[in-house]
Amino acid sequence: MDFNQFAEMHGLMIGSLVMDRWVRVSTQDKPNKKNGSYICEGMTGAIINWAVHDKPIQWRSREPYRPDPLAQAKKEKQIKEREERQSKAMNRANYIIENAVLQTHKYLNKKGFQSKGLVWNNLLVIPMRINDKIVGCQLIDPEGSKRFLTGQITKGASFKMGDKGVNILVEGMATGLSVRRAMKELKQNAVIHVCFSASNMIEISKNFASAIVVADCDDVGINTAKKIGFPYWVSDVRGFDFNDAEKKDGTKSVSQSLLGLLKTLQV
Repeated sequence: MDFNQFAEMHGLMIGSLVMDRWVRVSTQDKPNKKNGSYICEGMTGAIINWAVHDKPIQWRSREPYRPDPLAQAKKEKQIKEREERQSKAMNRANYIIENAVLQTHKYLNKKGFQSKGLVWNNLLVIPMRINDKIVGCQLIDPEGSKRFLTGQITKGASFKMGDKGVNILVEGMATGLSVRRAMKELKQNAVIHVCFSASNMIEISKNFASAIVVADCDDVGINTAKKIGFPYWVSDVRGFDFNDAEKKDGTKSVSQSLLGLLKTLQV
């Protein structure tokens, strides 16, 4: 099968194929979001559907290999263009963060938080950093739709809450806020790392010798937690994350569910 057929088989909706760089696209299960990504380099390529994959799925053409005499020049051009896009996204993120205001937001209210967040143009702004340097941001609208800035670096980027205590890795912002509230209930310090995707949780985990993983209760979340290899929390309700569990059972109940994991790190 060709690359378009391969991508479609995995749920990606590709219109006009763009070559030689990662491109975000919609998926069949989430047509209103760009929840998929692909790269096609002619004879090889890869796709990822963030709803079902924790790492890219590789594709290779069955056609005989034909060396491209312009391959090196194309690669150098691709690298330069990617760096330019990343730089523009970094500048854009800094502009957005500098012009955001601290206020309540409908998304936070829906998730059970009355606390204020950075808001710009009615979008909740989550700064994303690598080694304390802003590389981009996640923008969340009042209804909960999320997006990153075009061209920004996402791999290895996170948002950190807290500066001492046990490291806790979570996927999304609402989960992170619920975990922070649960740890306060336990009177325990924690550094909570919002990783923004399951695959990026794996990347962020490489920075730590030990941590707790708070995973979503779905195939990707559970497989990611197992792959990381640290003690992990997962709801007993399919499809739930920690925020869902807190809203259902209360802060005190979910905080108690973290105690066993905390003890494993103290042994």
